[in-house]
Amino acid sequence: MVACESVCLRRAAAGQRRGIVGFGRFLDNPQVTAERLIEGWGVQTSQACAGRHVLAVQDTSEVNFATTAEHDRGLGKLKSGALGLLLHAMLGVDADDGGVLGLVSGEIWTREGPVATPRDKRALSEKESERWLSTGQAAKPVLAQAAMVTEVSDRESDLYAKWALLPGPNYHVLTRAWHDRALVGGGKLFQADLEPAGVRVIQLQARPARKARDEQPARAAQPAREATVRVSFGEVSFKRPSRPGVADLRKTVTVRLVRVAEVDPPADVEPVLWRLLTTHPVEDEVKAWTVVDWYRRRWIIEQFFRTLKQQGLRLEDSQLHTAERLIKLTAIAARAACIIMQLVQARDGRSEQPARIVFTAAEIKALHALLPKLEGKTALQKNPHPTDSLAWAAWMIAKLGGWDGYPKSKPPGPITFSHGLQDFHAIAQGWSLRDV
Repeated sequence: MVACESVCLRRAAAGQRRGIVGFGRFLDNPQVTAERLIEGWGVQTSQACAGRHVLAVQDTSEVNFATTAEHDRGLGKLKSGALGLLLHAMLGVDADDGGVLGLVSGEIWTREGPVATPRDKRALSEKESERWLSTGQAAKPVLAQAAMVTEVSDRESDLYAKWALLPGPNYHVLTRAWHDRALVGGGKLFQADLEPAGVRVIQLQARPARKARDEQPARAAQPAREATVRVSFGEVSFKRPSRPGVADLRKTVTVRLVRVAEVDPPADVEPVLWRLLTTHPVEDEVKAWTVVDWYRRRWIIEQFFRTLKQQGLRLEDSQLHTAERLIKLTAIAARAACIIMQLVQARDGRSEQPARIVFTAAEIKALHALLPKLEGKTALQKNPHPTDSLAWAAWMIAKLGGWDGYPKSKPPGPITFSHGLQDFHAIAQGWSLRDV
C-alpha cells in the first residue's frame, strides 16, 4: 500500500489474480483481527519513542464508504448520516520537533444501531467516549520507554474519568476543556481567576466546515491565518460530576488551566478561545506558552487522517464488500499512511528520527549499498543527512522517485516518495536474495 499509495488491492497486486486472491484470503482469515493489527502499530513506535518526550495525540475520524440501500456492506450509520466506520487513532509525536514517531494504539468499529438508553443515563463503559480512556491506557506499555508522555486531545475527550484515572508517573494529560465544571470552593471553570501573561502571534491552520452534532455547534470553514492571542494561567480544582459510572472516582481533581484568547479578532471569523487543562505544572508565562505549543501539535493527526482518506491512500474509495474486511483494511492502511507522513516530514532533515522506525534492518543494509549509486560527484549531490537517520533514507527514496537532489529544487512530495518506494522495495527484495 505504501509503495503504490493506494488501498486498491488490484493495484497492490499489480493486477495479478493470484495476488488479489491472496489479499482477500488474508482479510478473511479469522486469525487476522483488527485488534492484532492495531497491536502491531506500536512495535516500531515503542523503540522510536525511547528517551523522548512524546506527545500522544489522539482523535477520531469518520470513514465514509459508498453504499446503496440494497448493499450497505454491513456498515453502520455515522453522525454525518453516511454509512461507514470510525477510526480512533493515537499518534506518537516528538514534543520538541513535531516529528511523527509512529502509531501507538487505537480502535476501529462500525455502529450496530441506535441505543435505547439515553446517553446521560449510561455508564462510560457503555459509551463510545470510553475510547479516550482505553486508548490512553493501552498506550502506556507501548510508550514505557519514553522519558515523558503527554496525552493530547480535543474537547470531546474532556471526561472526568480520564482526569481521575489516566495520569501517572511521567504520564501527563493535556486536553481542551469542554465542560464548564463546578470548582471546589465555588464558581465555575470558565470564570476562574487566572494570572494574565503575554501576547504572541500564532499561525492557525485552515479549518473545514462542520455540521452541528452532539453538543458541538456547526461552524463555517475558515482559511489559514495569523492570530494575536493573550495567555493567562492558574491552578484549578473541580468537583466530581453526579453522573452514572463516576461515583467510585475521587471527589476532586486538581489541574492547571491555560487560557488562550484572541486580541482584536477580525469581524468575519470565530475568535480563538482555548481553555487548556493539563496535569503539567505551569509556574510562569514560559511554561504556559510551552503548553500552548504542545497543544498546537494536535493538528498533525488531522494531517494523518487527510493522508489516509484524501491526499494519499484514498481509503474511502475501497470497493471491499464487507465491514469486517474494511475494518481490517483500515488498520493496515493507517500504518501505511503513517509511513508516508514520516517520509514527507523527514525530507528537510530537521528531525533526528532513525531510519529503523520505518525500515527493517535488511532494508537499511540495502540503502547503504544504494548510496554510492545515488550520490553525485559534487558536494551538492551528496546525501547531507546523518547516516541511518530517517532523513538520510528519505533522501535516497526521493532520488529513486525522480527528485534531482539539489537543495534549491522543490521538495519531494507524497507522489515522489511513492514512486521511490516502488523502486526501492523491488531493489530491497533482490538484495535480500543475493546470497540465496
